[in-house]
Amino acid sequence: MKITLKDGSVKEYGQAMSVLDIAKDLSEGLARVACAGEVNGQMVDLRTVVEEDASVNILTAKDEKGLSVLRHTASHVMAQAVKRLYPDAKLAIGPSIADGFYYDMDFDTPLTNDDLEKIEAEMKKIIKEDLEIKRFTLPREEAIAYMEKQKEPYKVELIQDLPEDAQISFYSQGEFVDLCAGPHLKSTKEVGKAFKLMNLAGAYWRGDEHNKMLTRLYATAFAKKEELEAYITMMEEAKKRDHRKVGKKLGLFMMHEAGPGFPFFLPKGMTLKNTLLDYWREIHKKAGYVEISTPIILNRSLWETSGHWDHYKNNMYTTKIDEEDYAIKPMNCPGGVLVYASEPRSYRDLPLRVGELGLVHRHEKSGQLHGLMRVRCFTQDDAHIFMMPEQIKDEIKGVAGLINEVYSLFGFQYHVELSTRPEDSMGSDEDWEMATEALREALDELGLDYVVNEGDGAFYGPKIDFHLVDCIGRTWQCGTIQLDFQLPQRFELEYIGMDGEKHRPIMIHRVAFGSIERFIGILIEHFAGAFPTWLAPVQVRVLPISDKYLDYAGDVKAQLDQAGIRAELDVRSEKIGYKIREAQTAKIPYMLVVGQKEEEEQTVSVRSRFAGDEGARKLDSFIEEVQKEIASRENRARVEEAKKA
Repeated sequence: MKITLKDGSVKEYGQAMSVLDIAKDLSEGLARVACAGEVNGQMVDLRTVVEEDASVNILTAKDEKGLSVLRHTASHVMAQAVKRLYPDAKLAIGPSIADGFYYDMDFDTPLTNDDLEKIEAEMKKIIKEDLEIKRFTLPREEAIAYMEKQKEPYKVELIQDLPEDAQISFYSQGEFVDLCAGPHLKSTKEVGKAFKLMNLAGAYWRGDEHNKMLTRLYATAFAKKEELEAYITMMEEAKKRDHRKVGKKLGLFMMHEAGPGFPFFLPKGMTLKNTLLDYWREIHKKAGYVEISTPIILNRSLWETSGHWDHYKNNMYTTKIDEEDYAIKPMNCPGGVLVYASEPRSYRDLPLRVGELGLVHRHEKSGQLHGLMRVRCFTQDDAHIFMMPEQIKDEIKGVAGLINEVYSLFGFQYHVELSTRPEDSMGSDEDWEMATEALREALDELGLDYVVNEGDGAFYGPKIDFHLVDCIGRTWQCGTIQLDFQLPQRFELEYIGMDGEKHRPIMIHRVAFGSIERFIGILIEHFAGAFPTWLAPVQVRVLPISDKYLDYAGDVKAQLDQAGIRAELDVRSEKIGYKIREAQTAKIPYMLVVGQKEEEEQTVSVRSRFAGDEGARKLDSFIEEVQKEIASRENRARVEEAKKA
């Protein structure tokens, strides 16, 4: 039996081997830290026996997939602790997630945060007991009977949804048994000590608001305590930066019960938003895009042709006009397609890059709404590129370069994922294979590292997703490049080729910011509200020492206004120290203090968020430097940090 390892080397064995035994053969140290294995690309338990030639990869907690196995096992330990403390609790589901794991449960009496300490203490006991984790299977009817006997109605419902002939897998540890596909660690002891229960939340069973509200216990786990401590530190910092709190404090946006999930932008927030949109228009014009605007409401037949009516209807808001069905657009792409089809096109017109800052509406469940991060209406910085097959790679490279330019400006690092065909999709295997391969080749030629995210593409085509990393290490999926062979076919788009014949164009859907609203939320948290000067809603605040200098302060502000610098004048009869502290709290980049000396010498005393007291300056000199900073979109905070380094 030949086993091909991740590094490409081949090991030969004379008999069937478990994944754990293969790990032991490679290294006893590797076997001790192994969490699971991959056999021919499929995640499996370490106990899984390999009986024929295969590719085998040993996963540890250093791997994302291996860490998910540790966390999934920790979720079972948490569920076991809950059942020991609250025997009447009913278990629903408990998966690992990006930053940890959770378990949804049904309690007779609501839990409080005080209960989390008791559950953690019981988890530590279970881990210390070093209970062996065993897998077993049952036929469907026996599995149902088993869970009915355990008085676990949610598990029964899950089993009933499985195929009639399915072999249902369970995992046991001591007295605790859970319905689960696995894989899991070998014993509870291997979960270790680096775990923490984070908080409680409500969650509807199966995400359906018509079902019962369950209690969701959020937690996390890592292989090492220092990793857990770093994560907790990051979460504490994230709480300070919460865009909902910072946005309210800085007067950027608000939410109201009159429209849950529909954000209101306040004057300063609108300035921030418009500054971002001005930047978007500038770089897209430079990159050869034209801008359009398409209607917010379009009729049902359009959405049927595009496929959204069949694949996305549950997320769409619909209405009737003149007895005909219409939908508020959840996407901009069908409108862009109609613009392309509005006149004859030639190969000379291609590639045609069409941008749209389109307001879209999507029905999100109330429990999923979260400030600007998850809303029901938002502006997408969409663009649709119509092209010939031979132009695909160059266009993908161009979009990737533009997205890189955007993220670099804000100081974001990012990683890339290639997402392939989902189960709910349309189009032929040939089209999907061609589209996926085109994206893969473009990424390879760009030299970008990427991971393949199987089955997470759009229903009309594969995509490249850009996951940016903010200043405290969190990742956000924002930019995307989606290749689409389907919409041009469904709308019968054409262009006249060099041969004088009609041909079908290929289409790219792409965004850089993604949702403008969500991107603003990310920026608020990334900068903790202390935006670079070019982006700050208020760039300078003028602070007169007393009312005697209001006239001079007003003249200073007028000159700033004339120079195109966003300025405020603090006219309150407060002490100057108080005014300075208030400006610092408001994250104003520059404060200009003016009093008798400044008025006599026609200067300003400059204080900045970046360097504190910068001394007296001629106003013209200050204006010139700030204008340069704004025009270059320089982040002075980064410049000052670099100087210190």
